[in-house]
Amino acid sequence: MARRRTASRVVPYAFLAPGIVMFTAFLLVPIGYSIWASLQKVKVSGLGLGRGARTTVYAGLENYRRVLTDTEFGDSVLRVLLYGAILVPAMLGLALLFALLLDWPWTRLRRLSRIAIFLPYAVPGVIASLLWGFLYLPAVSPLHYLLERSGLPRPDLLAPDTIMGSIANIGVWGGVGFNMLLLYTALRAIPGELYESARMDGCSELQIAWRIKVPQIVPALVMATIFGTITTLQVFSEPTTLRPLTNSLTTTWSPLMKIYRDAFAHNDIHGAAAASVVLALATLVVSFGFLRLVGSRAFAQENQ
Repeated sequence: MARRRTASRVVPYAFLAPGIVMFTAFLLVPIGYSIWASLQKVKVSGLGLGRGARTTVYAGLENYRRVLTDTEFGDSVLRVLLYGAILVPAMLGLALLFALLLDWPWTRLRRLSRIAIFLPYAVPGVIASLLWGFLYLPAVSPLHYLLERSGLPRPDLLAPDTIMGSIANIGVWGGVGFNMLLLYTALRAIPGELYESARMDGCSELQIAWRIKVPQIVPALVMATIFGTITTLQVFSEPTTLRPLTNSLTTTWSPLMKIYRDAFAHNDIHGAAAASVVLALATLVVSFGFLRLVGSRAFAQENQ
């Protein structure tokens, strides 16, 4: 009996061990190393040549002060906030619309429609950016060719005034499918008795969608908004891929692009680590703050 009790206690941890090891090796250790690196700096002696001329010393909060007073980093944060103000409402609005349409009683070809809407999410961000970059570039874009043959004006979608919307369009195209599936799953979990009662009371399908379906999936909308916010602050693939095609994008367009440049182009590992920690903390504060602001009401409504 004692052996069985010991085995019953050990077996769950044995199953969890691979996950714990991977979680520690690929998440906790990199986070710990980034925090450690952000508190260090390179001290150069003399001309910085020879053995011992460059040493790593404790810097305290110096790297964080440098990041928080860096105008390039602040400008990149403002840009991604504007990017998020375009991306998140458009992405979630389309995802909600598609989810409601798929849940409509008279909708046909639901499975095919779900696959078609979800398919762009399966395309990697770099590939999606290359595809859209091909459509944006006037010299090779078939859209520009058709507009020219039709005598219509050809907008420059890679110009400084339009580049924000062009990047946001790539994010919307790739993110609608995942959020649609999230919201559609929440819709399918609503008891059918609510719909039957509403129809017996004379509600139309549009009224059911607006007054029953949307309020019932508010928790899913909150979670989708948090995911979208995190994705916004971490945007990297789209502007980096489009940058060789236009002069409208700099190496510091987004915070992650600046961190990448500082770490691998300027060899400022410690400053980049501090910026990474600041960005991670900002993401945590924004996500947690939004969850506390609207999540308590949303999830309280779900538990009623």
